[in-house]
Amino acid sequence: MAHETGARRPRRALLLAALAAVVLIAGGALVVNRLVSDDGPQRGPGPVATTATGTPGTAPEPSPTAPPGAGITGPLNLLLVGVDTRVSVPGWEPHSDAVLVLHVPAGLDRAYLFSLPRDLLVDIPAFPKAGYRGAKTKLTHAMSYGSRVPGKPKEPSAAQGYELLRSTVSGYTGLRFDAGAVITFNGFDKLVDALGGVDIYVDERVVSLHRRPDGKHRDPAPSGGGYVGPQMVYEKGQRHLNGWQALDYARQRYITGGDYARQRHQQQLLRALTAKILDENLARQPDRVQQVLDALGDTLIYAGGPRIVDLAYALGGLSIDRFTPVALPGSGVGKGRAYRGEELKPVGRQFLTALKAGDAEKFLAAHPELRVKN
Repeated sequence: MAHETGARRPRRALLLAALAAVVLIAGGALVVNRLVSDDGPQRGPGPVATTATGTPGTAPEPSPTAPPGAGITGPLNLLLVGVDTRVSVPGWEPHSDAVLVLHVPAGLDRAYLFSLPRDLLVDIPAFPKAGYRGAKTKLTHAMSYGSRVPGKPKEPSAAQGYELLRSTVSGYTGLRFDAGAVITFNGFDKLVDALGGVDIYVDERVVSLHRRPDGKHRDPAPSGGGYVGPQMVYEKGQRHLNGWQALDYARQRYITGGDYARQRHQQQLLRALTAKILDENLARQPDRVQQVLDALGDTLIYAGGPRIVDLAYALGGLSIDRFTPVALPGSGVGKGRAYRGEELKPVGRQFLTALKAGDAEKFLAAHPELRVKN
């Protein structure tokens, strides 16, 4: 195709940004619900909400004669948040079940993806906008505490919760974030199915807590606290998963390795999705992009304006063999049987220091056990 219209080009880039950079598992699903731009003093204007189909309210689209992203050299940090939201429960506050960071060094030729435990003990700063005074507690609570809107107890704001979570993660890691995504339960199955499924190596036998072999949800236990009935089982080996299977596989944490194994599976799935998009050259097929967008509908919502397009184009040349998932080991914190949360082991904290200094590749060469096997 010799050229593209100005309307199709931004949509293609936005989809690439959403799928190749920020498609993440959210405690039970992954679909981009809101892409939130960091509006700090060095980051430009505040966010402007847009839908996947480009509804009014977006900033002016870049000219097709002036390629976006030409001035972006990195390093870039994206904060990817999987949120447990229950839309059927009025006033349910979102909890961050998955917190991942995508770091792209200067040169934009590599990317590192790592997770932070949902129960990581961190200092959550005061957040007057939500009436929160600050405390040392589990990372997952930053989203819920920050989402509280004074005077609107049944109308929590995930975008506002992201602000407090972003500040918390930035304080813990020492990284400053250029953009991020909040990902909710609804729509991931549509996304994967629109892409034709995903190929992934299941690295351990996983028995589903939530789904039957036919994909239907298991029945709640009559006594409460669990489910009953047949269970879907993902046997070890190379598998082709459809939407509900990919969603279900990556949300399981009552398995060998617990939440750390779930983090590993999230990273593996993200890399598999990215590989599919790049291998099939999806970003250069406007009709396929539109097909995916139509499948997602209003579940794909952005904020941030044209700068996100710049990021997408800047990341468009990333090779999948330079996309490195990283596992940061941790352990429980507490006295006796009193569990307080999780903490990263020294090697995990040392990786964060190396990453910030631009020495991630050197550090991983010395600690190859941190690389997640694909």
